[in-house]
Amino acid sequence: MEILNRKARHDYFIEDEFECGLVLTGTEIKSIRQGSCNIGDSYAIIRNNEIFVLNMFIGIYKEGNIFNHEETRTRKLLMHKKEILKLNDKIRLEGYTLIPLKVYFVKNKAKLLLGLCKGKKNYDKRESIKERDIKRQIEKQNKKRY
Repeated sequence: MEILNRKARHDYFIEDEFECGLVLTGTEIKSIRQGSCNIGDSYAIIRNNEIFVLNMFIGIYKEGNIFNHEETRTRKLLMHKKEILKLNDKIRLEGYTLIPLKVYFVKNKAKLLLGLCKGKKNYDKRESIKERDIKRQIEKQNKKRY
């Protein structure tokens, strides 16, 4: 099961990607396994040399009881201290943003693929759409030949 942030590749130039662990409660992990997770509006910040993801929506687990989780709470990410310090420098000095790209499982552990991104301007978005359309037309022409 993978949850993708498709809008991120359209809105940002992705310079680098990092894999992080997620600190979750029991009902949150069950909801992610059911697929009720959305990372479209989420982003990550660094506070006190710790990294957190904000606005990550994980739906309420239907079979949960009074210990069910809050849907858009701030969740801690697990990364090495050296990686966090490098990211902090890039964010402060060069104006990058941390955007979640994908939530997936590795050996039954939830992982988050975090992208070090720079925002695209409108003309950059139009250029990428043109390039994508040109690639599609070339592929169609190649398929017709064979």
